[in-house]
Amino acid sequence: MQEHASKSAIDIIGHVSNGEHPLFHLPPIFGIDFSVTKHVFMLWVVSALLLLIITSIVRRYVRQTSRVPAGGATALEMLVLFVRDDVVEPNVGAKRVKTWTPFLLTLFVFILGANVIGLIPIFDVLALIDHAFIHAGPDAFLTHLIHGSATATGNFNVTAGLATVSFVAIIVAGTQAHGFVGHWKNLVPKGMALPLYVLLIPMEIIGMLVRPFALTMRLAANMTGGHIALLAIMSFVFVFTEMLGSIGGIGIGLGFSVPLGVGISALEIIVVLVQAYVFTLLTAVFVGMAIHAHH
Repeated sequence: MQEHASKSAIDIIGHVSNGEHPLFHLPPIFGIDFSVTKHVFMLWVVSALLLLIITSIVRRYVRQTSRVPAGGATALEMLVLFVRDDVVEPNVGAKRVKTWTPFLLTLFVFILGANVIGLIPIFDVLALIDHAFIHAGPDAFLTHLIHGSATATGNFNVTAGLATVSFVAIIVAGTQAHGFVGHWKNLVPKGMALPLYVLLIPMEIIGMLVRPFALTMRLAANMTGGHIALLAIMSFVFVFTEMLGSIGGIGIGLGFSVPLGVGISALEIIVVLVQAYVFTLLTAVFVGMAIHAHH
């Protein structure tokens, strides 16, 4: 049992990892390997799909004679209005809503797109096709492509990059509102006793650095956790098949793994929406705190 469980654990980690082998090898720059891994490739795929879909919707709306949006334009309008009216304006204020809506809307749509694509078993289907018909070699591009998770936002490097962008946006927002020096002065309240600043300044600096760290960990952990749970539950089928034979594996699958896996998959649909919303909302809150420092 322990041997089967260890093998399942290795398979699970291999699925959610970034992949052991790069898809494209690039020469290192300043000692940093810039080779394209699967998650980098998925970032490109998400960006290209979003650009294609949104551009086609907007162009179709511009060409139509009626100014009333229909179809995809209606959904896009609802999304824009939701982010603008329910996320951006309550936090940054009506004065700066037009300044920060494009950034926060882009952040929301990109994270949502990356999360949703991670739920679609594209590479699992390719793996089945390869196993049944193609039989690609261990060094083939297809073999590297189907290895690892397709959820780019489950990679801590990706979420750290998104959190870094949010961190820079917070500093930019504070600088625009109060000036560069004024933004950093607003980290602590004015008019307090000098000894208190010795305590408050390090605490505020730590709190400022914790924000992007929290954004990084929350998004990546939630997106990875669901996949690990789903894979662990489905692995019971193979573990019990090896222990008890095909009848035992089928029984565990029909009675336990499949029903629970369907439930977790349904929950994952909610999670991808919530995590995109939470990341965008927290970024809007932090930007608003930098702008309205004394409120």
